[in-house]
Amino acid sequence: MEQRTEAGARARYWFDTTLARGTSALVGWLVLVCLAVVVPASAALVWTSGHAPATLPGKVAAIWRLTGETMRLGGTTGSPARVALSVLLALVALVYVSTLVGLITTGLTERLIALRRGRSKLLERGHVVVLGWSEQVFTVVGELVAAGANQRRSAVAILADRDKTAMEESLQSKVGPTGRTRLICRSGPSADPAVLALTSPATADSVIVLPPDASRSDADVVKALLALRATGCGGDVTVPVVAAVRDSGYLLAARLAAGSRGVVLESDTVTARLIAQAARRPGLSLVHRDLLDFAGDEFYPAAHPSLAGREFGEALLSYGNASAVGLIRGGVPWLNPPARTVLEPDDQLLVIAADDDTAELADCAPLVDERSVAGPRPPDTRPERLLVLGWNRRAPLVLREWGRNAPPGSVADVVADEEEATVWAACDGGDGGDGGDGGDWTCVALRGDTTRPETLADLDLGSYDSVIVLGQEPRAGEPPEEPDTRTLVTLLVLRHLEQRTGRELPVVTELTDDGNRPLAPLGPGADVIISGKLIGLLMAQISQNHHLAAVFDELFSAGGTQLHLRSAADYVVAGHETSFATVVAAARDRGECAIGYRSRAEAHRTPGYGLRLNPPKADRRRWSEGDEVVVVAGEGRRGAVRSGGLPLPRRTPRG
Repeated sequence: MEQRTEAGARARYWFDTTLARGTSALVGWLVLVCLAVVVPASAALVWTSGHAPATLPGKVAAIWRLTGETMRLGGTTGSPARVALSVLLALVALVYVSTLVGLITTGLTERLIALRRGRSKLLERGHVVVLGWSEQVFTVVGELVAAGANQRRSAVAILADRDKTAMEESLQSKVGPTGRTRLICRSGPSADPAVLALTSPATADSVIVLPPDASRSDADVVKALLALRATGCGGDVTVPVVAAVRDSGYLLAARLAAGSRGVVLESDTVTARLIAQAARRPGLSLVHRDLLDFAGDEFYPAAHPSLAGREFGEALLSYGNASAVGLIRGGVPWLNPPARTVLEPDDQLLVIAADDDTAELADCAPLVDERSVAGPRPPDTRPERLLVLGWNRRAPLVLREWGRNAPPGSVADVVADEEEATVWAACDGGDGGDGGDGGDWTCVALRGDTTRPETLADLDLGSYDSVIVLGQEPRAGEPPEEPDTRTLVTLLVLRHLEQRTGRELPVVTELTDDGNRPLAPLGPGADVIISGKLIGLLMAQISQNHHLAAVFDELFSAGGTQLHLRSAADYVVAGHETSFATVVAAARDRGECAIGYRSRAEAHRTPGYGLRLNPPKADRRRWSEGDEVVVVAGEGRRGAVRSGGLPLPRRTPRG
């Protein structure tokens, strides 16, 4: 048995050795195997045939002819010279056909590989080009698909330095059905002008340059913008561009590279302001999300020449199904102008509506019930207490934005695994002195790990007006961890302590991955800021209407006109049933534009959590003390804004 095993191993080794000699050995073995099969089979067919030749030479010739026909060797019989010429011609034909088939197969294979690599040029017009691949790509593409749902055909081209097939599979799983919108992926570096030209940016409606992920630098955004200039745009980018950077140090360079038609967002600053605004008024993130996606009502310009010569205050009650928030004069948006502003013939009104052609004129002034308008109430200027759990690069921006409108004597406690000097310097730029005093509010740094229960148990959670939970970024030399892991653990500990104290705090949570939102142990209507998603929504909105860049810049700027949630009792008498037109008129008298409300009774019900934007002016409801009104107004101090709000449900302490 051992001898047979050794003989088999030697035979296999000898066979492998002959195959390793190259193509000639492979051809030789192929010929031998074919002859070993074809010749015996041909002989069997000839010998068993009823018409077989009687003589042995005749049978051999028949076997040869059958073998030649099978192996395409001609099969000519006769003298040896004729047989040799026949075999030669057959071999030449075989080599020619095989070579031709090989060339065609190779060409098709190379073409298919090139297509799979995404290196063919687009011949599209009016499409949207998305450059880069980061956490915002799914939000941006999803919103562009929603925006193109009412168009006959639309296309979105994505260029990133990733495998084309992998991009297509990721988009298909995250975005879902695209309807009439075609997604076209191209693979390659967006900073290479030759590769960038494959997406035909010169014929696109707009170009979106995504901000980098955590592993890349804002310099990649600047290089991509410079590559746009080098794709035959004559030294300037002629197509509208929307880009975003994280570091303010790259903001000027990105804006210069984007050209006169470019809009560059500072993603960290915008995110920090949204977090700070949500901390001032719980539920404000729901308003931002509703206005920024294409699923609900958005900002649109509306031209109605019949309103020329009338005051803006009258225009607020001139739409039954739209909410006026400003006007566009000379191509420049003007949010919340004075009610006495007279509309000029060339002015356009900036409205919030379901679509760009749905705003219809209707005289809603008769719907106003003056008896239900509430009188002025004294502002609540008592100091606030803010608790910040965690630390990242946006934390200093969040604290400064919150402190900008904090009433005198307010305190922000920061619990993080960070040096106290770093926190104090971040609160006031290093000028605060002891305790991080920024002038009229104080920053207190507390060193500790927010994922450990004993760290938070020592805090008097019931004394805080709001809590901000920030995700910690990986430090140099530390192994990376999954995004939002520490944030989710901190929220879990915080929820446990809330149950022990019997009070549910208004918590604003910053998450990186939108997929972790269902995992967060928070109430259904809690404020969750998905930093990448909000920036993606902003970029998608601006790419479809560049006039909105100035609108959002004003809404999210420091000290400008902003969105606010204010107590309904400031506008209408609690307990009275009245129309939303009455709320609009009351807000107009205070120099504000009312665009919606949030119901206290429905604050924990999906999907809207009590929020209703752009309700019809004729809608009537009974307003309660805890209802809130969404207004567009000047920023003002926090004390002038806080007056009531949705009460937090009490919980029975356990144990």
